[in-house]
Amino acid sequence: MDLQRFTDFKEKIVDNVSKVIIGKEKEIELIIVSFLSGGHVLLEDIPGMGKTMMIKAFSKTLDLPFKRIQFTPDLLPSDITGINFYNQKTGDFEFREGPLFSNIVLTDEINRATPRTQSSLLEAMEEKQITADGETRKLHMPFMVLATQNPVESFGTFPLPEAQLDRFFMRIKLGYPTKEEEKIIIRKNIGNPLDNIDPIINHEELNHILSEISKVSIQDEVMDYLVNIVNETRNKKEIELGVSPRGSIALFKASRAYAAINGRDYIVPEDIKTMAPYVLNHRIIARGVNSIEDSLELVKGIVETVEVPLENI
Repeated sequence: MDLQRFTDFKEKIVDNVSKVIIGKEKEIELIIVSFLSGGHVLLEDIPGMGKTMMIKAFSKTLDLPFKRIQFTPDLLPSDITGINFYNQKTGDFEFREGPLFSNIVLTDEINRATPRTQSSLLEAMEEKQITADGETRKLHMPFMVLATQNPVESFGTFPLPEAQLDRFFMRIKLGYPTKEEEKIIIRKNIGNPLDNIDPIINHEELNHILSEISKVSIQDEVMDYLVNIVNETRNKKEIELGVSPRGSIALFKASRAYAAINGRDYIVPEDIKTMAPYVLNHRIIARGVNSIEDSLELVKGIVETVEVPLENI
């Protein structure tokens, strides 16, 4: 396993995307981890924070086809999955692919679509396929959904149910930039900042990275630490619904990818500790916890209570 290729992969993407997204290296790294793990990301923040710009820059960096879907209350499932139409020239029905048939899909303001349309994403996100008119079609690989939602507005929105939230690998908040970062952002946004982004990862390199990620190992003691964190979310009195086994698998995959891009072919407890808040914050239901900030703090608090295994000397 060539670990140098993983660290170079991370650094190239972070440097390239940072040309247009200032001061968000950590969040870019989290998206890289989700992508390498085959997961999807929910970006939850107020409008104007650069969510859409970051996703466009990421897809352009990887040189992967990108589609954007603006979710609205009148959006139908067939608008995103595709539809069969009658071709008069051939005298037969043909399938016209929807925007989900892409590698990177941005679903903007996902909570503005009706539950029926939201649920049409479930099969695509989990099974990497869609079913239209009784026929199942495989999606293009790699496949990643990056959804945005505005947590402030409630008028005209349909909150995502827990079943769909659980399909997202991570939930991330970008947050406000610092004063100095904001000055740089203003200067860089004179013109189109995406013009400064060129593809820097070729398909051969990408395929190699994706095929090698599974070689990262984990010791039994570290696996116990991961499971203990998840179990702690199920035993807390203030938590009504703890993390499911799907969440345990997601935390393992995230820790594995995070270890690889940091130059290790094995997982250490620090990888799990770093990834847990982002992977688990949307998978728990707790009394008095309504915002992403509260959820992140709750998970961080749980992680701190779990005993860390000592390194073998």
